[in-house]
Amino acid sequence: MPAPAIETLLKRADFLRAAKALRQGMPGFLLQARPRGDGAETVRVGFTCSKKLGNAVVRNRAKRRLRAIARAVLPGAAKSGWDYVLVGRPEETIAREYSLLQGDLETALRRVHRGAR
Repeated sequence: MPAPAIETLLKRADFLRAAKALRQGMPGFLLQARPRGDGAETVRVGFTCSKKLGNAVVRNRAKRRLRAIARAVLPGAAKSGWDYVLVGRPEETIAREYSLLQGDLETALRRVHRGAR
């Protein structure tokens, strides 16, 4: 089965809908996920980091790390028709080892999909 196409969430309304859906906290970030139910085969992912993380440089570094783990993990672990939002955590998103962040995302996706049944 080919990996689903991955798009980036851009609209605030999509982020707000994801915030009201399933959540899975991990040491490096918070994962918010929701099945869209629109029958589309694409996976959509968004990234957000609040000012609690630090200045713009720190927030952008955190988002780059989150985008990198999403590119590595989502093609094999995401479900078609779902929206995912990765929310950075103060200190942890930048300081946590990259391989541990990847493992966090894999674990969070498994838990969210198990809880969605």
